[in-house]
Formats: sequence, structure tokens, C-alpha cells
Amino acid sequence: MEFIGLLAGLAGLWYGTEVTIRGAVAVAERFGISEFVVGIAILSIGSDLPELSIAVDAAIKNLRAGDVSDIVVGSALGSTLGQIGLVLGIAGLFGYLTMPRTVVVQQGIALLGSVILLALAALDGYVSRTEGITLVVFYAVYLLRVLSDAASVNEGGAGWWSTRLASAIAYLAVGLLLVIGSAELTVSSATRVAATLNVDQSVVAVIIIGIGTSLPELSISIGAVLRRRSELSLGNIIGSNVFDTLVPIGVAASITRLEFDVDMLRYELPFLFVLTFVVLTFLFRRSGIQKRHAIVIIAMYVAYATFRVGEAV
Repeated sequence: MEFIGLLAGLAGLWYGTEVTIRGAVAVAERFGISEFVVGIAILSIGSDLPELSIAVDAAIKNLRAGDVSDIVVGSALGSTLGQIGLVLGIAGLFGYLTMPRTVVVQQGIALLGSVILLALAALDGYVSRTEGITLVVFYAVYLLRVLSDAASVNEGGAGWWSTRLASAIAYLAVGLLLVIGSAELTVSSATRVAATLNVDQSVVAVIIIGIGTSLPELSISIGAVLRRRSELSLGNIIGSNVFDTLVPIGVAASITRLEFDVDMLRYELPFLFVLTFVVLTFLFRRSGIQKRHAIVIIAMYVAYATFRVGEAV
């Protein structure tokens, strides 16, 4: 029953996120927001609602009784690794992924900087409320910079309200309700699965929840690449990784102090930094990420996942 509950929770998260994204994209198109902003802000935030909902739900559980900090941190880091490893790698098998070098440098600073910032916050074995707020503020500054640099505002403001916009907002509301309800089921089920298998909660969160909550990014990224819109795909993945590294953990820590497993400091964060650096190196090349590079990225992720599962068994 625990596995069925976990699968049902992940399915609800995935479907709820898909509904939310559909509404978000419709709103973005209605106001003429640029493609880059749709990928890095609208789609990435929309597809990361599961991680944020899980973090908030688990943090509230921490306040009441017990400690599920590993679920919060593990699902966030597992999602970042799944996105930049599996999602980006698989998307690279379907087409070339390229970005201007200036954008690679700018986003690379944000990606690597967010990992370093989280590592500094967690060095003492926990993330305090002050540190959590700092993580969220860092992301807010990053998002505002992206919006100010890349947004293209539609000046045709007349008659902005329409039936189509009302429908898009309804999709957003329904999707959010699905995500929030599914987050409760996922956190509870993952905790029971970890106890049943006698496996650390962190491993369950990093591998199972991490991959499961990356499915929306996978569908979005492959769809974008097949339509020859690599910047939309990359924007979604990059925005999602910066968000997942900072916001779920930051918001949860703002509610209650989060314990940070020493194994995540030893394995997940260093590997995330190395994998991100490798991806950025490939993107910095004029040819971008091609199939051979995508295979390397996927192989690195599979090797990491195999090692972590082996450690836990």
C-alpha cells in the first residue's frame, strides 16, 4: 500500500503540474512574454511546484512532530540532479542544445553560485531560518535580474481580460490544488516506504521523488527540442535547477530549522557542482550539447544513482 500511495502521489504531482503549466503558458502568451522568460521563469517555477509543495508540507510536519528534513533536502537535490542529468541528457539526444556564450556565463554563475551558497549554509549540519530566508532572497534577486534582462512586454494593454485568460487562471488554480494535495500523499508515503525498506529517507527522496518530480521538466524539454526551441528547453532546466537548489530548502528552513544530512554534503552537493560545471563546459562550446555530450551527461547521472543506491542497500 505504501508503494501505491507513493505512485499515486507522484502521479498527482505530475498531472497537477501539467495543468498548472498549461495555465501559466496561456497567461504568458496572452501578455506577450518572451520565450526565454517563459522557459526560465514561468515553466521552471510551474514545474517546480511539486518540490516546493513537498518542502512546505514536510516543514509543517517538522513543526508538529518528527523530523523529515531528509525528504525536503533530498527531494530538492534529487530533482536538480535529475533535471541537469537525466532531463537535459535525454533532451540532448533529440536535438542540439545551444545558447549564446554570454547567457551561458550569466546562468552558469547563478547555477554554480546557488550550489556554493547552499553548501555554505549547510556546512554546520543544518539550515537555519536566517539562512533559509537568505536562499530565497538570492533566488528573488536572480529572477528579477532575468525578468529585467529578457522580458519583452506586450504594449497592447487594451482589452487584456478575456475568456481565454479566465480559462488559463482556472487551470492555474485547479493545478495548484492538485499539487498541494498530492504533496501531502507523497511525503507521507515516502516516509513509510523508507521505513518498510529500511533505507535512509534521503536516498528515497533523492532517487524516487527526485526523478518522479522531474517528469514535467522532461516532457517540456523534449517537446521544446522537437519543436527546435532549445532555448525554451534550456531555460526550463536552468531555471528549475536554480529554483530547486534554493527555494524549497529556503522556504522550508524559513518555517523551521532543517537538518542537513552529512552524506548529502559529501555526495549530492559536490556531484551537483561537478555535473553542472561539465554541462556548462559543453554549452560554452559553439556547437553546444550534441548527442555524444548528452550520453556523457546521462552516464554520469546513472553512475551517481547506482553508487548511491549501492551505498544504501
